[in-house]
Amino acid sequence: MLTSLSIKNYALIDHLQVNFNDGFSIITGETGAGKSILLGGLSLILGKRADLSNLKDTSKKCIIEAVFNVSNYKLKALFEAEDFDYEEQTIIRREILPSGKSRAFVNDSPVNLKGLQILGERLIDIHSQHQTMQLTDNGFQFQIIDALANNDAILQDYKVELKSYKKLQKDLKELLTFQAEAIKEHDYNSFLLSELVEANLVDGEVETLEEEYETLNNIEGIQEKLSEAHQLLSEEEIGVLGSLTNLKNVFQKLSGISSKYEDLFNRVNSSLIEMDDVFSEVDTLQEELDADPARLEVVDAKLKAIHNLMQKHVAEDVAELIQIKNALEEKVSATESLDENIQKKENEILTKTKQINKISKEINKTRVAVIPQLKKELETILASLGMPNAQFKIEATLKDAFFANGQDELTFLFSANKGGQFNELKKAASGGELSRIMLAIKSVLSNYIQLPTIMFDEIDTGVSGEISNKMGDIMQDMSKTMQVFSITHLPQVAAKGHSHFKVYKEDVDDVTRTNLLKLNHDERIVEIAQMLGGIEMSSSAIAHAKELLN
Repeated sequence: MLTSLSIKNYALIDHLQVNFNDGFSIITGETGAGKSILLGGLSLILGKRADLSNLKDTSKKCIIEAVFNVSNYKLKALFEAEDFDYEEQTIIRREILPSGKSRAFVNDSPVNLKGLQILGERLIDIHSQHQTMQLTDNGFQFQIIDALANNDAILQDYKVELKSYKKLQKDLKELLTFQAEAIKEHDYNSFLLSELVEANLVDGEVETLEEEYETLNNIEGIQEKLSEAHQLLSEEEIGVLGSLTNLKNVFQKLSGISSKYEDLFNRVNSSLIEMDDVFSEVDTLQEELDADPARLEVVDAKLKAIHNLMQKHVAEDVAELIQIKNALEEKVSATESLDENIQKKENEILTKTKQINKISKEINKTRVAVIPQLKKELETILASLGMPNAQFKIEATLKDAFFANGQDELTFLFSANKGGQFNELKKAASGGELSRIMLAIKSVLSNYIQLPTIMFDEIDTGVSGEISNKMGDIMQDMSKTMQVFSITHLPQVAAKGHSHFKVYKEDVDDVTRTNLLKLNHDERIVEIAQMLGGIEMSSSAIAHAKELLN
């Protein structure tokens, strides 16, 4: 609820500070006294765009500040979503600077206008005869029915499932798009993969193959050199083995004469053993060495194939080619398994669709069940407001489509006259009738959900005394569960308020200013008497005013 309002340097308001109570508050004042200025200032708090022309003194900034008690409004989630600091006593401030710039604050933290508008919609509902188009909004009509049906919890379940359903639909669409693209590439990727698989790649094999190629390609030269080594080792007179054998015999004889030659004997003997082993290995290599042109062709072809693949895939080595092969295997495998994944996703969507359909049927069932009650309550209220033949035709029809709040298509038709045709509200009801319908709807809603503070701006214009009396009763009854303001010219309505404020103009130092004054009991008698009989109050007007207040 709105607990206080402060306005500085706005239009005709120099400085206004007023505190409000809960219940039913009345605001009265002569035409042109500044009630619209008061509403304009309040609208800035709710996120309306600022205008430099609103400054009373263009050399000073305009400050409008309102304090709201939001403890019963369940707004913590909204505050978190908008990144506002939550306080049960929430302060909203707007500033219009002489430069034309505007600033907004919630609990002293700067906020943008969009966030302020979202919060403002949950704090105050300003309603006038000219602001009844909300009635024709399908979302608002659903809100009315769902409030009576107490559908909050089940609608939340529906929205959770719908979000999940839309996510599945998005995933399926991405899979189908990927499949369409993958099919185009599948044959090419399969061809590339088959080339790499056929190459039978082994990390590090290039070096081994190159060595084998060099050996096979130079077989004659190798044979020649091995033969030369064989000869150097084994030639009878000058071969290394023969010479070492003779040298060994020499030192063997010397070691028999003196032990100091024994070390030389051992060293020569070791060299002879080593050279003999070298000779055996040369012999083996000669035996193993065999010209193999066929093998040379195979090795040459394999090396060329690997180098071609490296060039084709811009790879530095076989290890990188193997990585490319693995990646292609995944792509080809993924493409080949897409049908299975798509089928799985379609099954998930089918299951989710059944879940949503089940919830939607429950929502439809609860809506259909409360429609007769809503019709009866609205028609009863409207009959008391001078519309005895008002009738509603409301139907919630289950459709196949998934909407934001269920699968229902809502028909909300109205007829103001007996035997008249049912039509949409905007076509079937006049402006005054729409105002009374809105009052009836807000009255009904106030019994089922916590509505924000509501301000009726001359909603009772153009109605008779008896009907205005009933309007006052309805607004007074609504104020039992919410804070209600009524800006009115009718004494019958004014007398029903728990608090009464008067908007008035005064001239101070040749400057006109608008003020707001809370009236005491005696001042209320005078104000209502003047509303009944004009400035020149008669004793009967005063008596009538006292009677209305009592």
